[in-house]
Order: sequence, then structure tokens, then C-alpha cells
Amino acid sequence: MSDYLYVVIYLDNNATTPVDTRVLEKMLPFFTEHYGNAASRTHQAGWYAEAAVETARERVAELLGCEKQEIIFTSGSTEAINIALKGIAKAYEAKGKHIITTRTEHKAVLDVCAALENDGYEISFLDVDREGCVDAAQLRALIRKDTIVVAVMLANNETGTIQDIAALSEITHSNGSLFFSDTTQAAGKIRMDVNELGIDVCCISAHKFGGPKGVGALFIRRKNPRVTLLPWMHGGGHERGLRPGTLNVPGIVGLGAAAELAMNEMWETNERISRLRTFTEQFLTEDNLERSSIERGYINGCIKSRLPNTSNILLKGIKAHELIKRVPNIAISTGSACTSADDAPSHVLRGMGLSEEEARACIRISLGKQNTEEELLEARQALRNAIDELQGRTQ
Repeated sequence: MSDYLYVVIYLDNNATTPVDTRVLEKMLPFFTEHYGNAASRTHQAGWYAEAAVETARERVAELLGCEKQEIIFTSGSTEAINIALKGIAKAYEAKGKHIITTRTEHKAVLDVCAALENDGYEISFLDVDREGCVDAAQLRALIRKDTIVVAVMLANNETGTIQDIAALSEITHSNGSLFFSDTTQAAGKIRMDVNELGIDVCCISAHKFGGPKGVGALFIRRKNPRVTLLPWMHGGGHERGLRPGTLNVPGIVGLGAAAELAMNEMWETNERISRLRTFTEQFLTEDNLERSSIERGYINGCIKSRLPNTSNILLKGIKAHELIKRVPNIAISTGSACTSADDAPSHVLRGMGLSEEEARACIRISLGKQNTEEELLEARQALRNAIDELQGRTQ
């Protein structure tokens, strides 16, 4: 680890967040003191672990606005997406083999859809506009009698754009199809209620809102409609037979604790970090007043409807990877962590209509509740100086 430069200012919270110390405090006893297997039903150690798991299930259900019986635990959203989409495909293939999704979904959804396409399923893609929003009219045009599921993420991980899920799910249900939403970036950051939104299946990951890595949850609706998933993993019968394997009790406890904190602190946190985001965006995208406020950059995504912590900025005349190299003490990104090793421009930004050159000039800044005003003042000045150098604006 000594070969790596210590990151002073971390602004990549859509990739992952630090575990809240209060969450860690809740988790620690389940590593050493209360280490029972939650599936052990013959002694107190198992009962205690099981009770902790069920408490966490209640907390997650409260966060999503559902019943605790509708929650199963997973290792995170990627596994949950596999369980959900493959499970729906197997369970409803008598109805059809047509799936609709968007071109700007996370790779976890797109890769599962590609795998299903190889198995004989037909995938149709919804386009998005320059703000990253889906057109409900296009969904009406694409949906068919043999459409089994529509998959549209609630909030985009790269731009923060929030979709009108309620309108899209209404169209989906009027066709007798199921609606799946990747709510990984939204959960814990904005208020969401699966019943109000009309979501039938959705997923979350703890590490996106102050919980530990390696644990998440899948919501599966039990009524109106009752969703059936056929398992594609087997062994042990855990989590309603859909996710076999010994439960990660410390991680699940951490997920529950993070969900509870998010519910209690969401409004206060969002007000503070949205203000930090705004003054950072303004500083990076416009010249100082004495220099006539010439526009230097462009905000990608829907300004009126996006996550309070996320800023995706197109910076004119630069290459994002060169900017990032010039600020090694600041953790920012060009997009999803899962595609950070891929040299290709962001498929999300390209799907929104940006050229390859424009997509390569974009950075993502995603704030967390641990970020301070002092950090943002330092980070935005360092970024501004580097941008000036790359744009040839230095005196």
C-alpha cells in the first residue's frame, strides 16, 4: 500500500462510500461475539443472528416502502440483477421472450440482457434525450403482448438523472408486464416508495450509502402483482430458495443500520451536499464575473430531476483522463467504477447524444455525507487550476 498515493479528497461516492462509523459499530459484535449462523435453528447463537437479520430486513423494507417479507439479501446489486432478470425470464417465458431496457443502464443490466439475448430472448432498447430522460411514448410504441419485463433504472449512476418511473411503470402494467428498476444509486439518497413508483422488483447495495461492500438486497413484490422468480442458483434453500448460501450476518446488520441512518438523515444531508455541488459546478463551468462569465463547461443530465450529490460536467477542450492525472490527491472519475478500466467513452453519455470527443471530456463528481465545505473549496480550486492549464487559459 505504500506505493499508492493517499487520496486526500474523496469525491467518487457513486462508486462507493466509506462505512459510517456508527454502522461499523453495529457490525463489529457479529464478527466476534454474536457469530452464530442465522440458519441454525437449534440454539441461541443462531436465534440471535436470525433476529438481527430480520431486524435489518425490516429497516431495508422501511427504506423502500415495502413489507419485510418482500426483501431477500444478496451480495449486492449485480447479483440481485442477475437473480431478478434471469429469474423473471425463466418464470414468464410462456408469456413471451421480449425484454425492454434503456441504452444508458448500468452494465450489470446490459450484460445480463446480452446473456439472455444469447439464450433466445429479444431485447429492445429505449433511447434517452440529451438530459438522459426516457420518452414514455417510445415505451408505448415498443411494448408488446410478449413483453415480460421492462427494466429502467431510477437514477443514473453517471449523471444522476432521475426517471419518471411512475409513468413508465403505469404503461408497463397496462400491458400486463413486470417493471424492474435498478435503484442502486437512488436508495438511501432520495426518498423512494416502490408502491408509489409502481416498481415490481428492484435492487440496492449497502456500500452506496454508508454500508459495507459485499451486501445488498432485492425487493420482490408479493401482491398486485405477485412476482414469481425461478431460481438459477441452488443449495440450502436460503432466502426463499432464490439466493442460497450462509447469510453474511455482519454485512446484513450493516446494511440495516445504514438504511436506518439514511432514512433519519436524508433531508439534512441532501440539503447540505446539493449546496456544495451547486457552488462547485458554478465555479468549474463559468469564468469569474470580471471575465464576463463565459461558459467553460456544460452539466450533463437533467438539472431539474437528478440526485443531489451527482455532477457530470463536460469541460470544453480537455481530455478527462489528463485532468484526473493532474489532480492525483482528488478522487473523481469519468463514469462508473465497473467500466473505469475500459478505454471506451461512456456508453451513458454516448447514449445521450454526446460525441466521442465530448464524452471523453466529461468528469463525474459525486459527493458523500462525509465531504466538507473546506474540502470542496480546496478541490474546486485545484480542479480549476488544472482545467485552466489544459484549456490554455493560464496567464
